[in-house]
Amino acid sequence: MEISRRELFRFAGGGASALGGLAAAGVSLAPAAARAQELRIATARVTPSVCPFCSVGCATLVHTVNGQIVNIEGDPRSPHNEGTLCPKGAATFQLHVNPNRPTQVLHRAPGATEWEVWDLERAMDRVAELVKQTRDETFIERLQNGKLVNATTAVFSLGGATLDIEWNHLQQKLMRGLGIIAIENQARI
Repeated sequence: MEISRRELFRFAGGGASALGGLAAAGVSLAPAAARAQELRIATARVTPSVCPFCSVGCATLVHTVNGQIVNIEGDPRSPHNEGTLCPKGAATFQLHVNPNRPTQVLHRAPGATEWEVWDLERAMDRVAELVKQTRDETFIERLQNGKLVNATTAVFSLGGATLDIEWNHLQQKLMRGLGIIAIENQARI
């Protein structure tokens, strides 16, 4: 059966009008909505967790079925968020199930037009090599007036709220330990 766009809007408008009429007449749709919520996660195992995005530490409930995450929502028992999540926290589910999530290290050499798949060890070794080389070439131990600074201005560090707070904390410590001055983070740690 073919339904035109116009017919679809007519049917959808009629359905919305009917639901609106029921609600206006005093019929509560809350029990049906609650039942639908229960059925959606009825067989799921619930594991308390914490949102990874900022330093608030909003409590979450992770629902899994057969080891697969099917839902992540705020924990109403939490005094911090009382069951609510910000847009980033509400999108935590996408960190785990998004089919567009990168799962391999991709490298494009200078001047190349194609991406090359690298194993993680090779990529980490290359990053470490370049950081050390740049730091060694640009490290300033003392200013001209003799003041000790132990710094490099040739490396910039950018953290973000999509990284969990533990990683951002470790990144700050590592960057400061390397003498990097230009450190920015969306989470402002």
